[in-house]
Amino acid sequence: MYKIIACDLDETLLNSERKVSQKNIEAVAKARALGVKFVLATGRGYRTVGGTLTELGLNDLPGEYVISFNGGAITENKDSRLLRLEGLDFAKADELYRRGLDYNVCIHAYTRDDVYAYNLVEDELRYVKGRMPMIETSERSLDFLKGQDIVKILYMNTDYQYLKRIQSDLSDLTTDIDVSFSSNRYIEFNRQGVNKGNGLLALADMLGVKREETIAIGDNFNDLSMIQAAGLGIGVQNTAEDMKPLCDVITNATNDEDAIAEVIERFIL
Repeated sequence: MYKIIACDLDETLLNSERKVSQKNIEAVAKARALGVKFVLATGRGYRTVGGTLTELGLNDLPGEYVISFNGGAITENKDSRLLRLEGLDFAKADELYRRGLDYNVCIHAYTRDDVYAYNLVEDELRYVKGRMPMIETSERSLDFLKGQDIVKILYMNTDYQYLKRIQSDLSDLTTDIDVSFSSNRYIEFNRQGVNKGNGLLALADMLGVKREETIAIGDNFNDLSMIQAAGLGIGVQNTAEDMKPLCDVITNATNDEDAIAEVIERFIL
């Protein structure tokens, strides 16, 4: 029997209104009643997922967990107890930030508690509304964050091919960095070895759960590591087309059609 379901948020668990559907809420409750851990696995920080945890009845509960920052942090929901944090070397984070100034991108710098955004364009403001608060900055280096953990750096542009060109341009800088794409608008930079897949395996090890007893669900390339690491890797119907062949299963439903309930009903209940 599967014991952990690790689930991405945006475009996977959350619908277009950035909510969890009632059918998904009920399905998660049924899985939990059977002893299955339902773990949010997100590129965002832990502080941004409180509303979703509340919708699912998981907020501030002991023995329930969140994988955040693409695997950079694992937190127990009770008292927001941080179990693991793996961030970027400050010099590397600063270089990624500075290099981003050469491109037509909005740059996010994630600390443990906050997200700072340079060149926060209107389109990005609309997209993140309701997802996470951001602190706008005009600083051209990360010197103002010295002494803080920088968990990841992210560039935003809605032209995916442009982001792919940036990835190629930065190949000299990212040989020791985990690079991933998400939401068809982000290229994300984490410490080497930090990804959702390793985050899921680390949590499973903490809980004494075997890899084959885990399910991972997602929709984009920052989810691929956990989809491939899990015992069963599932993409929702709206998963990036190039990623679908790399998943074990593709749901019939999209994130707007209760895809998580479909997974739970098929593989848990």
